[in-house]
Amino acid sequence: MNKIIAMWAHQRAMSTAFLRMMIERGDVTVIHEPLVTLIDEGRVSVPDGSGGLLEVDSEAALFGQMRELARTRTVFFKDTVEHRYEYLFAHPEEIADFEHTFIVREPHRTISSLYHMKPTITCKEVGYEHLFEIFELVRGLKPKLPAVIDAERLVADPRAVVARWCGEVDLPFVERALAWAPEDRPEWRRTQAWHTGVAQSSGFFAPSRDYEVTADNHPLLKQYFEHHQPFYEKLIRHAIR
Repeated sequence: MNKIIAMWAHQRAMSTAFLRMMIERGDVTVIHEPLVTLIDEGRVSVPDGSGGLLEVDSEAALFGQMRELARTRTVFFKDTVEHRYEYLFAHPEEIADFEHTFIVREPHRTISSLYHMKPTITCKEVGYEHLFEIFELVRGLKPKLPAVIDAERLVADPRAVVARWCGEVDLPFVERALAWAPEDRPEWRRTQAWHTGVAQSSGFFAPSRDYEVTADNHPLLKQYFEHHQPFYEKLIRHAIR
């Protein structure tokens, strides 16, 4: 069986740009946010291996289909962690053979961006705590430490970071995949408003938007930042260099 590579991310971590790069490679089956879709919608459509889609309605069925796909091709999926995925903690054996990786972004700008997109965002939905819990879970499943990407470093030097990540997961580095044609992908139609930046992009770039409401001037966002910053610090210390 080929590898199943997971990328776990909090929202606004530039993980969709990374997924877009993986699509551009052309040699990997790519699945966009299957777990969060399953939790939100009760079902999710994933590739069926023959050019079509297969609808599944449980985590067991989802991971089973990933394994079917991995019989013929490497599978890459990325998921965001606004939810705590209880199934993973109840059934760690289901993901024990996956190659787990992570991407994190500095929480101050992340939280400002989240609030801009969703003013009702809760502290738990910010996700760093959930992300760290998954990190701790999967590091106990394998002797190898999971690869962590620093999103700021990714946009500053995408070639170096992606090349190193590829080495960590034993994939060939494909330099041409660092650039792509702007397009709105069907994979992210359900959450299209969250992906306008990457849909208009042609490569990795550092968002330059300044937000009026931030953790500096909003008491609730400051609380979110203070809660999640320690989890970010625990993750970023493992970032690939």
